[in-house]
Amino acid sequence: MSSAPRNGFVPILQEFSIPLLGGIAVAMFAANIHPEWYQHAIHAKPFGDLAIFGHELTLHFLVNDIFMVFFFAVAAKEITESMLPRGALNPLAKAINPLLATVGGVIGPIAVFFLGLALLFQFGVYGADADVAALRRGWGVPTATDIALAWLVGRTVFGKGHPAVNFLLLLAVADDAIGLVIIAVFYGDPELPMRPEYLALVLAGMGVAFAFRRIGVNQWLPYIAVGGPLAWSGLILAHMHPALALVFIVPFLPAPQRDTGLFRGDDEVDDMGDELAHELHIEHSPLHLFEHQLKLPVDFGLFFFAFTQAGVQLADIGAMTWLILGSLVIGKTVGITAFGWLAMRLGFPLPDRMGMRELLMAAYVAALGLTVALFVASAAFQDPTLLGQGKMGALFSGFVGLSAVLIGRMLSMHKGPSETGQ
Repeated sequence: MSSAPRNGFVPILQEFSIPLLGGIAVAMFAANIHPEWYQHAIHAKPFGDLAIFGHELTLHFLVNDIFMVFFFAVAAKEITESMLPRGALNPLAKAINPLLATVGGVIGPIAVFFLGLALLFQFGVYGADADVAALRRGWGVPTATDIALAWLVGRTVFGKGHPAVNFLLLLAVADDAIGLVIIAVFYGDPELPMRPEYLALVLAGMGVAFAFRRIGVNQWLPYIAVGGPLAWSGLILAHMHPALALVFIVPFLPAPQRDTGLFRGDDEVDDMGDELAHELHIEHSPLHLFEHQLKLPVDFGLFFFAFTQAGVQLADIGAMTWLILGSLVIGKTVGITAFGWLAMRLGFPLPDRMGMRELLMAAYVAALGLTVALFVASAAFQDPTLLGQGKMGALFSGFVGLSAVLIGRMLSMHKGPSETGQ
């Protein structure tokens, strides 16, 4: 996130996720004004009848199964970087509180989802003839947090440089790492049983990446160009979602040596050095350059992701919409806050300048499921009606961001507990 440039029109579009929001607006407009055209557009075949492993190269497939590989790869880069010396996960003790809060941010929404589903049956919203198995598959959707939007809203609510922003970013990245596992393990195609023997190709891709690192390959492209297709092929042939392919490759990219040179010394000098290095692009490690050089196409490519995923009709609003939204808002807020408090009681404090109200607000902001929740919904629901309702719940979670900004302004959250007498 930090490597994006700060000045100019294009960086502003990136920083405020305008391509993603624009894609949502266009998709919603098209799906409600001209639904036939919209369906034709997302299932268009720009390469004719060309197919890969039996999958037609529709716009939806190109975005969902190929482009999203790079979206999750950028998230994997954040996780990898957090494990470096002086990263948020190094040493591990620094990350215990946000990581326990992440567990709460997964358990909470799942618990609220199943409780809410039971109540919907109890009150007759779903009858005895309802497809229980299809309904239950939605449990993974509210576990997601949109990394980019949560980071943006967090900076707006707490102010740039506030420890709560890094807390929220770490929580979102770890949350989505769990989401990747949920997709891989629980949301395969039931009509295509898993073929685990093909996962040997994933191991082969990792082996190639490891070999490149051992022989000193210092460019990110060979790792991605050779290891990536092997991992992608293994996943899709194993009947698992191929969007996770580069998650297995990115950790092998050589990382910056933060314990030497520019990054050695007093914490304040180190922080200034890190910022200066990012601004001047001194930190020319393959891991850093991978994100720096792909961030622009990934950010703008989110327009097409939103366009292919967010085209739901307003008539699709139903019980599953409110179940997903309620699970996100209630489950995330309560789960993260409770587990963050529990971590404090166990001796793992919150970062400096964070109190309970900052924890509660960070938990609320984490209910921004949007992008990742849309992605999980596409994997979770086969029934078109449930898919539309689930996606609408994910879209409605975007209003969490607007309300969080308003609440943050009212409570002067950016001042921090030390300046507000807490």
